[in-house]
Amino acid sequence: MTRKKAMTSEKASYVKRKGHADAREFAECLGIGKEYRSEPQAKKDVIDLEGHSYSVKSGKKKWQIFLYGRTRFEKDYTFRGMNGVGELFLQCIESFPASRNDYLKNKGLYKMSLQKPMRELCRRLKEKRLLAAFLDKSMFNSGEVDFLVVKEKNIFHVFWSREVVEVFINNYEVENSKARGKNQVDDQKVIFKVAGKTHGDIEMRNDSEIHYREVKFWLDKKLTYNLLNSQIRS
Repeated sequence: MTRKKAMTSEKASYVKRKGHADAREFAECLGIGKEYRSEPQAKKDVIDLEGHSYSVKSGKKKWQIFLYGRTRFEKDYTFRGMNGVGELFLQCIESFPASRNDYLKNKGLYKMSLQKPMRELCRRLKEKRLLAAFLDKSMFNSGEVDFLVVKEKNIFHVFWSREVVEVFINNYEVENSKARGKNQVDDQKVIFKVAGKTHGDIEMRNDSEIHYREVKFWLDKKLTYNLLNSQIRS
C-alpha cells in the first residue's frame, strides 16, 4: 500500500506564491496591471475595474478548494443553512478525539465512527439541489465570484461560475470511498466521479498536529479542466 505524503511547508509556500504570481499575470492580461484588487477570503483572486471577480486556478495536479476546521462550520451561516450539511461536517470532525495522540492510539475505532456522518453526507450530496449549493459555496462563495480561470499550458481559460456548477452537477457521480487495503476502512470520504474516474473528494485531514480534524475538499486539475473544456466554450 502506498502511503500518501503530506505536503511540506516549503511546498505549500511555493504553491501559494505560484498562485499569487498567476493571479498577477491574469490581472495584467486584463489590462489592470500589478495594482489589481483581490479578496482571498471570499475566493476572489482578481477583481477587475468593472467589479467582476475571478478565481484563478493553476497547479499541476490538484486544487485545494477548501481546508476548514470546526470554527468555519460553526460560524458560516451558508454551510449551516444547507439542510444539515454544515452539521454533518461538524460530526465528521467530532468523530475524532481532541487529542491527536489519542487518535493515533486507536485509529481504527475513530475511523469507524466517521463512517456514519460520511455516509449521510454522501446521501445528502446526491441531491442535485444540495450538491449545487455546496459546490457554489465552496468554489464561488455562493455566487460572489463570477468566473473560474484555469491556467493550462500558459493560456488562461475563463469559465462562467454558473456554467461550471451546472457541468459538475450534471456529470458528478457521488459515492463513498471503499477500502482497498488491509488497514483501510470503508466510507471515509465522499468521492466525486465522472465516467468512473475520481475528479475529487471530501476527506478528513488528520496527518499532522497542524492539520488535525480538518475537512479537505480537493479537485483534480487535469480532469476538471478537460471536463469543463469539453462542455463549455472558454
